[in-house]
Amino acid sequence: MPHEFWNSAIETLGAHELERRNEALLAQQFAYVMAHSAFYQKKFANVEYISNRTELAELPFTEKDELRVSQEEFPPFGDYLTTFPEEISRVHKTSGTTGRPLYIALTRRDIETTHECGARAYFAAGLRAGDRVVHCLNYQLWAGGVTDHLSLERVGATVIPFGVGNTTALVRTIRDLQANAISATPSYLVHLADSVRDVLHLEPRELGLRKGFFGGEPGLQNPSVREKIEQTWNLRAMDANYGMADVLSIFGAECEVRDGLHFHGQGALLVELLDPATLQPIEIKTGARGELVYTNLTRQAQPLVRYRSRDAAEIVSAEPCDCGRTGFRFRVLGRSDDMVVVRGVNVFPAAIAQILAEMPQELGGEFQIVLDAPPPYNELPLRAEILLHVQEHEFAALREKIFQALQQRLNFRAAIEFVPQGTLPRTEDKTSRVIKNYI
Repeated sequence: MPHEFWNSAIETLGAHELERRNEALLAQQFAYVMAHSAFYQKKFANVEYISNRTELAELPFTEKDELRVSQEEFPPFGDYLTTFPEEISRVHKTSGTTGRPLYIALTRRDIETTHECGARAYFAAGLRAGDRVVHCLNYQLWAGGVTDHLSLERVGATVIPFGVGNTTALVRTIRDLQANAISATPSYLVHLADSVRDVLHLEPRELGLRKGFFGGEPGLQNPSVREKIEQTWNLRAMDANYGMADVLSIFGAECEVRDGLHFHGQGALLVELLDPATLQPIEIKTGARGELVYTNLTRQAQPLVRYRSRDAAEIVSAEPCDCGRTGFRFRVLGRSDDMVVVRGVNVFPAAIAQILAEMPQELGGEFQIVLDAPPPYNELPLRAEILLHVQEHEFAALREKIFQALQQRLNFRAAIEFVPQGTLPRTEDKTSRVIKNYI
């Protein structure tokens, strides 16, 4: 069967040709930034010209806290706004899960770039014209709502703009409109399954959804979570919309091979990999690990240069994929904002989730890391939901089983507390795993 692409000209481009194009765009974009951004005129006061990765790597990083300060001092869009206010066509807001949210301004060209990259991602993940997809992400300023909606439309799908909340109405809408696909966070499908059973008295797999396009959380990188969703709903669950509103709403998605997220931001983003310990660049090659750093190549309204994502990632492969796409593939290991250091060991919630999901007979999969004091930590307080049928006399053995798995595979000690299934909050947006009570 021949390979299918949304934009074969860019998705199958050779590495050398892509880099040549990137450097041409980089030189043009940097000149634009220095001519129009008061923020970067101050930050890069002694730099006149940038034309390649080597020169780019000599520049200081841009941090999210700098942008927050910029927007506070020069409201509402900060002094890194590089276009006239009347040229702004749309405004979004970041989720604010790691601090004060940012307002994101987009011109018509910025929007076009966003939807082009989004269409590449959704098409690679299996969306096709004729699919009827109910979109269950927050439309209230969050980029994942209307931006992802319009990217779904760009592919040719029929989109049902449901948003979040009122799950009773949602399950009826899915049935009434005979939707065959859903776009949501992975954790929302767990929440929704209970509503399908309670409202329609059906098993979720009977509802007719066959395709799931997920993002906003790292859940699908855990094989057990993916398998549970697919078995419960009888659909193909795809990691389909990784991105950052700050730089580009969506630019990462799986293909049918499902071996890491393809980078779909060619021509829009230049990506670097950073060693967070030394702050030195790491070559993007198979097996490399580091923090993703982004530079916009065409953005008009709020272009960013060497923006630290705080997302730790592994390069799954820098070689062409069996699907025919040539861009690198990556796997997000977790956010450095959520990373907790326990006796010198970097612990990511996503890694804990994978271990807990391997015990579906005893655990519900929901958990929280509850930190009552700032670091350092000798052990990690872990609160995990236990299924209702597990008896209290079984707790000690299960606690030891989890303790040993975490210590042997992740090399840290945990203080484990069990709570009944349904105790921890379910969310319709991003699920928070790390609770810092001392902030």
